[in-house]
Amino acid sequence: MATIKDVAKQAGVSTTTVSHVINKTRFVAEDTTKAVWEAIKTLNYSPSAVARSLKINTTKSIGMIITTSESPFFAEIVLAVEEFCYSKGYSLFLCNTQNKSEKIQNHLDMLIKKRVDGILVMCSEYTDNSFDIFETTNIPMVIMDWGMSDARADVILDHGFDGGYLATNHLIENGHKDIAVITGSLDKELARTRFDGVKKALTDASLSIRDEWIQEGDFEPEGGYECMNNLLKHKELPTAVFCFNDVMALGAISAITEKGLNVPQDISVIGYDNVHSSRFYAPPLTTVHQSKSRLGAAALELLLERIENNEKAKEPKVLEFFPELVKRKSVRNLTIKE
Repeated sequence: MATIKDVAKQAGVSTTTVSHVINKTRFVAEDTTKAVWEAIKTLNYSPSAVARSLKINTTKSIGMIITTSESPFFAEIVLAVEEFCYSKGYSLFLCNTQNKSEKIQNHLDMLIKKRVDGILVMCSEYTDNSFDIFETTNIPMVIMDWGMSDARADVILDHGFDGGYLATNHLIENGHKDIAVITGSLDKELARTRFDGVKKALTDASLSIRDEWIQEGDFEPEGGYECMNNLLKHKELPTAVFCFNDVMALGAISAITEKGLNVPQDISVIGYDNVHSSRFYAPPLTTVHQSKSRLGAAALELLLERIENNEKAKEPKVLEFFPELVKRKSVRNLTIKE
């Protein structure tokens, strides 16, 4: 296997010159540069990525710590980040925490050892000391969170209140008055803001929601299935259910159809997130769109600015996105007589 010394000898230059040509760390005359690259091609020389990173103090790699890549929402963000990394010449190390604090520390230690240039953190919830864990290193980071849980975090301002209002108002405009909700954990900012939007839309329409029609889920399909079965145990059923994400809506639809009922003829269902698969549900799901690709790209752009030591990028940032209603086939219009 050829070495850098072999390349230098073939090109008739020093090993230092070869290093400058490969790493572009100093101007080298065009003829010399050409000779070096021809020697590299002839000898089929491949510079050590580790050695090169030590020379230029960069590995062209990014670490990403997320709650889980199994969630369709996070999976689509990961895809957007990976594609953006690829377009910028970076590789991506993906780490799942499953909301376990020991995994956060272990993943962080591993990424530090890998000498990644920056770390993107997107966990849906944090432990009490996880922000302190992240501050043990000076590696550039973007730590994103929904809500103002820590002043050190970059905030995703997704206008969840508006999204909750949009979804609920759409049901009301379609003649629904008996509306149930399957929320996420209401001790989390993400779920609370959406629920506040629900309540505002109901209040504006002079409607209210029964306590037994408020089911607290976990943003998983199993949670949506279980919560919907709880709703179906009651004598009086809602005409519509607003699920706070699409995968809980999938679980809810499964529970409804298992009872011999039909969506949307018997019970309408609306979701949130507009994950890619939601258009292929049976029926295709009406939902609230959040741009995962724009979120992933914006987060990585900010991280790259911090890697480049842009002073303006160092302060915590707000990444703002606006929800949009996507109308499909899972909501019945009760104002139209059939």
